[in-house]
Amino acid sequence: MRSRGVSWFSITDHDTTRAYTDLDAPGQRVVPGIEINTTWQGSDVHILGYHIPTGPSPLADVIERNRQHRRARIDTMVAGLNRAGYPVTVDQVLAESGGGHALGRPHVAKALVRSGMIRDVQTAFTELLSRDKPGYAPSHHISPLEAIEVVRRSGGVPVLAHPGRLKDETILDDLADQGLAGLEVFYPTHTVAMTAHFRAKAQRYALVMTAGSDFHDERWNTRGVGVDVDEVDVRPFLDLVA
Repeated sequence: MRSRGVSWFSITDHDTTRAYTDLDAPGQRVVPGIEINTTWQGSDVHILGYHIPTGPSPLADVIERNRQHRRARIDTMVAGLNRAGYPVTVDQVLAESGGGHALGRPHVAKALVRSGMIRDVQTAFTELLSRDKPGYAPSHHISPLEAIEVVRRSGGVPVLAHPGRLKDETILDDLADQGLAGLEVFYPTHTVAMTAHFRAKAQRYALVMTAGSDFHDERWNTRGVGVDVDEVDVRPFLDLVA
């Protein structure tokens, strides 16, 4: 991060704050954060929580519920793959997760690749782990409204993640007057037109603008960790979390 000149950063892992346990970043501004998986009308929606506590809190209880759901979902996915002739095991999936704190489809895909059952992660998603495929299991997380409420109750700033990837953008209109504080306007796969569109949305609803690289998934970033953004665009957000 230092080589790219990153001065402020937040690690927003899915449903865990474990990254902050032994974090040492002298000279850089660290904003504790998380990415919460939620379900809205059958679709996945991700709510970012910034400036959050990393110890006991109402948010910690919700995170634990989500983790339990993730674990049960892995059992369902593995069972479906086994029935389809792919003898992957839960232990193999857990081995890909580094401790099982935020289990998901990428870990199943990596287990399939590592065991030689499938060519690569993208093929695993396309042929086995997508809707109507043998290894698919739907998500039933908390709602985004619940996530926004618990982030605020825990003293954090709730932000809607990567709106350009939403299946139905109208959720932004629904959440804007329900306590949402920010919008991830600057994102690697947002085009210039999309960025302008979401900038206008943020202004319309008086939401602070944020930037994220989604570095955990190489499909969404090719330049490495960090996002180049003008400070003036994110200063209102930085002021909230300073």
